[in-house]
Amino acid sequence: MAAISDAIAAAHPDREALLYRDRRFTWADLAERTTRLANVFASAGLGVHGEFGSVPRWESVHDHVALYLHNGNEYLESMLGAWKARCAPFNVNYRYVAEELAYLLADSNAAAVVIQECFAPTLAEVLPMLDRAPRLILQVSDGSGHPVSCGLLPGAIEFEQALSDASPSVGEPSPAEWSGDDIYLCYTGGTTGMPKGAMWRQEDFLIAALGVKARDGSEYRCMDDLVAAARGSVRALPAPPLMHGAAHWNALSAWVAGGTVVIQDRPAHFDPADVVEAAERHGVTSLLLVGDPMARPLVDELRAHPRDLGSVRHVLSGGAVLSPGTKRALQEVLPGAAIVDVLGSTESGRQGVSTTRPGAEAVSRFSPGDTAVVLDETRSRVLSPTDPDSVGQVGWLAQAGRVPLGYLGDPAKTEATFPEIAGVRYAVAGDRARWADDGTIELLGRDSVCINTGGEKVFAEEVETAAKAHPAVDDAVVCGRPSERWGEEVVAVVSFRGPEPDDEELISVMAEHIARYKLPKVIVRVPVVLRAPSGKADYRWAREMAEGGTDRR
Repeated sequence: MAAISDAIAAAHPDREALLYRDRRFTWADLAERTTRLANVFASAGLGVHGEFGSVPRWESVHDHVALYLHNGNEYLESMLGAWKARCAPFNVNYRYVAEELAYLLADSNAAAVVIQECFAPTLAEVLPMLDRAPRLILQVSDGSGHPVSCGLLPGAIEFEQALSDASPSVGEPSPAEWSGDDIYLCYTGGTTGMPKGAMWRQEDFLIAALGVKARDGSEYRCMDDLVAAARGSVRALPAPPLMHGAAHWNALSAWVAGGTVVIQDRPAHFDPADVVEAAERHGVTSLLLVGDPMARPLVDELRAHPRDLGSVRHVLSGGAVLSPGTKRALQEVLPGAAIVDVLGSTESGRQGVSTTRPGAEAVSRFSPGDTAVVLDETRSRVLSPTDPDSVGQVGWLAQAGRVPLGYLGDPAKTEATFPEIAGVRYAVAGDRARWADDGTIELLGRDSVCINTGGEKVFAEEVETAAKAHPAVDDAVVCGRPSERWGEEVVAVVSFRGPEPDDEELISVMAEHIARYKLPKVIVRVPVVLRAPSGKADYRWAREMAEGGTDRR
């Protein structure tokens, strides 16, 4: 990524690379600022301390840099600057409380932290808990004025001051000896369990996750070919927090294409009006959302306050279900845009897409990529889409080819998630799927939130999509709770817009889309469905709500 960005900057120095509020950064600006930042890391003794392959695949030879930030130029600059210094930057969920943050920093053995000023009180609480404190703290000023040491954490350096004091040229020791073996590190909490750091070789990550390939699908032969294809026509706005993998993947993809990344003015929370205004003002061509939780409010905003978003050619979604009804609504408010639902995960990269072209009927099945497969129930056999006995059989969505090395510091989870079958290593992120008759993949949902009711398996996402088929449903999260009769029973936690239907009306609509045994036994009504900033469902919260629900029968 460091080599690509500097090559594009050399070829197109005056192009816009990043737009945030009233700040405009050209590719030349990006190259200089990230080189300065690399020198800040290198001057603190951070970088790489060994050769790739000298340690087991679940260990790292890099120093790790925690990015504890809201969206802003500093987030993406810190990623690129850390890579230039041959460190491995990683994402921090800024909703974490002190105990969770302490776990993450210890698990990652963070050598440096780049932190937004507003989060400094939590980090100040955590630092005494750590056996090994970070060697460098860069603090991004945001005007929040927290009370610790007049705004700066003890020992911290203000971000812009650090860049100002650093050299704009490659320093000594040189951070410029980059390698495709350098690590991309992304922490994922999934739907359950403690956060896990998925580690990729950058070369594998760029190809399998970002889709960095020539137009004919082949891998680039040299840097000159990649730069020649970086035409700069993309202006991408990733609306979710950049701490979410899908968001920074979208930004990095735009950069590899020589394009421009746009960041909304108020990124501390999802504000559809702010996103729409930024998209119109900057002529955004690509807008990334996270499923229904972001798409539905954006549709409501555009219906209430239409804008000229004729520049938007693609609306991308990943990380949460984008239901057919929401796709149709997006087509209504953005008639010139293709709706691209991306199937994938931090552990697998891109596995398939479901594209709805302007004017076409909304589709929900995914056309698989060349390396997407379905493994059988035991993860010991690859199911074939042309085998009648395999088609329709519920198995595990998996990825072959370029996949992560493993989970940082965790050999057991590495072996479980990245198994070998007949000498081929696969990535199995935990999604259940099956081959359809037409050769597409039908995604059923995460196994970790699968509900076993009366001996039948019910996937939460399937029930959630059925609930959202009712026009009065604003959002829905589905989970299981213990039941003497069923073992587990399906519970739908639902918020509404406008007049609320009664339970029977809602169930009647859902019954048009799913089998009766999948229908919720309980509907819990809430003012707002709680989700993570990324838009992902908070199933722990949903189970808490479900405990207070009453059986509708």
